Amino acid sequence: MRRHEITDRQWAVVAPLLSGKVTDCGVTAKDNHLFFNAFAWLMRTGVPWADLPALFGKSTSVCRRFRRLAQKGVWEKLLEALKAPDLDWVMLDSTVLRTHQHAAGQKKATPSPNVWAVVAAE
Repeated sequence: MRRHEITDRQWAVVAPLLSGKVTDCGVTAKDNHLFFNAFAWLMRTGVPWADLPALFGKSTSVCRRFRRLAQKGVWEKLLEALKAPDLDWVMLDSTVLRTHQHAAGQKKATPSPNVWAVVAAE
């Protein structure tokens, strides 16, 4: 399995929520799993639709299908189904978290005198 592909466990949750299944009326999608992997690849890489590899099919077709699902509200349902369990009870206390000394940022340089102020004073 490659980095951009979803796991079988995730697919088991996602598959029933996508339209175009054999059980749906209308046109059956060619490959829902491939489409969702294309979407996952796009979201993980952050590239434009036009740069979608040919492995996933035509970028215009994938984009059109993505927009149709967005209009139907499918993506909200998918995010709700895939989100982690309720973690409202988790609290992170910053006194417990330690960072490396370099995480504080770059040291501030001492300000140099304003050259124009020196020239104007002369």
